[in-house]
Order: sequence, then C-alpha cells, then structure tokens
Amino acid sequence: QVQLVESGGGLVQAGGSLRLSCAASGSIFSINAMGWYRQAPGKQRELVASITSGTYTNYADSVKGRFTISRDNAKNTVYLQMNSLKPEDTAVYYCSNSLVWGQGTQVTVSS
Repeated sequence: QVQLVESGGGLVQAGGSLRLSCAASGSIFSINAMGWYRQAPGKQRELVASITSGTYTNYADSVKGRFTISRDNAKNTVYLQMNSLKPEDTAVYYCSNSLVWGQGTQVTVSS
C-alpha cells in the first residue's frame, strides 16, 4: 500500500516562493505518474501539475511559468517548486498517484 506525505507548506507573501515535497512509501513509486492538486475553500479540487515516470510534465494554465514539478525516484519523492506566488494560489495542496492521496499541506499567500 502506497502512502504519501506532503510537507513544505506555509505562509508566504505575494511574490514569494515555496517548495512542496511529497514522500512516498512503496517500491513502485518510480513507475507511477504523480500529480499535485489543490483545493481552495469553496472550490473544487484541481490538478496543478503532473509528471510521468518518464518525467514528462504538464501544468494548469494558471501556474505555467511559475510552478515546476519534479521527481527524485531514488528518494521516492516528488516536488513542486512554486515561485511568484499569488493570493489566488492559497489552497490545501495534495499529491496523488490518482489512487492514493496524501493528507495535504496548507499554502497561504498574503497580499
């Protein structure tokens, strides 16, 4: 059973940066596509970025050019580097392999 644990969230001013980490247990991590999702209060959960096992990446239009997803298979970890943060990026961020979800980490961007 794969387990996912996110970390790295926090409070940051607009224009700042954060790096989220998602540590996975389970030896099949390297063959799983992984995604970062977010859910703001009163809104539906949305896909922010995804990365395949072959490191092909995809981004939501709202974060293109500001966020970068990456993975380190040796560490069973996927990252989300978030730059030029905006108040509208405020949400709980989750990582997932589409079957298993982490508990989420809160990101708050103040104006």
